[in-house]
Amino acid sequence: MEENKNCVLIMAGGKGTRFWPKSTEEKPKQFLNLIGEKTMIQETFDRINKKIPSNQIFVVTCQKYKNLVEKQLPNLPEKNIIIEPIGRNTAPCILLSTIYIQQIFENANIAVLPSDHLISNIDMFLKTLETAMEFLKSNKETIVTIGIKPDRPETGYGYIKTANKEIYLNEMKIVDVEKFVEKPDIETANQYLQSGRYLWNAGMFVFNSNYMLKELKENYSSGYNLLSKLPPITDKKYQDKLKEIYEQCETISIDYAVMERSDSIHVIPSNFGWDDIGTWKALQRYIKPDEASNIIKGEVKAYNSSNNVVYAEDKKIILLDVDDIFFIESNDLIVVGKKDKISEVYQLRNKNLVG
Repeated sequence: MEENKNCVLIMAGGKGTRFWPKSTEEKPKQFLNLIGEKTMIQETFDRINKKIPSNQIFVVTCQKYKNLVEKQLPNLPEKNIIIEPIGRNTAPCILLSTIYIQQIFENANIAVLPSDHLISNIDMFLKTLETAMEFLKSNKETIVTIGIKPDRPETGYGYIKTANKEIYLNEMKIVDVEKFVEKPDIETANQYLQSGRYLWNAGMFVFNSNYMLKELKENYSSGYNLLSKLPPITDKKYQDKLKEIYEQCETISIDYAVMERSDSIHVIPSNFGWDDIGTWKALQRYIKPDEASNIIKGEVKAYNSSNNVVYAEDKKIILLDVDDIFFIESNDLIVVGKKDKISEVYQLRNKNLVG
């Protein structure tokens, strides 16, 4: 067993429902190439692999997606795929994963990253993560989050309110966190933007494994008491025992279980071109429009048509004399509507409107 290694945990168990019909429960958003050539989990793995060796990168997912992870990340060792038997939100997931990683790399510093976020400035992202890891070397009893400097009043993200206490490391500011706040309404989001003290919560954080287990034992004792009794990961009965007890874990997020209760949280404000690509609307921020302000991905021809969003997977699409609509073709479905309603497409997912 090795000690004090820098490790990464990529969380890849989400169902990606907001990108329906392209994203399905069988193949959710993190395994799709919505914007670039690579899938989102491949992009996540590749950018962190520039600094962290493959054997120190772990992916936590569910059994259903294990084959997708293996196929899309061939350089990831199979033992570095952590299987969550059932979805129980992020607190039990991170507890399970930290216990798992501890048995391979004791007393590790672990960066938790979502698998489906867009990052355009990779150098700045890696510098931010390296700074967080370096800060932990002399400040093991804290959790370092990554906060994104907002450039618009966004109502779709949670926020981090910063305190006044700050230090500098690697020419980057590290600030005490005053509190986490939920997704605001538009008026409150504008106030947050104007104040300069609020950052978008990117859902990325770095911690020492021993300290996180201590925090989880104190603040999520029911889950800790269950999972700490698991046999070693090398034991033949490990997966069976995990299935038996995991469904007994309380479903709770890491934010509620630990982050909002911890006495020591720091944040590094950064700006590395981050977006969580939460809904179809996000395509408009990252696909360059044509001369008529159409956002297009796929084989599409537009005649006398402007200000449309078109995503075509298999079929050739022709637009004629239409404005301000969205057109999504994927998985044998076509969804068309007013462009300003594109974020609501996912609400049709369970309505049995087709067939």
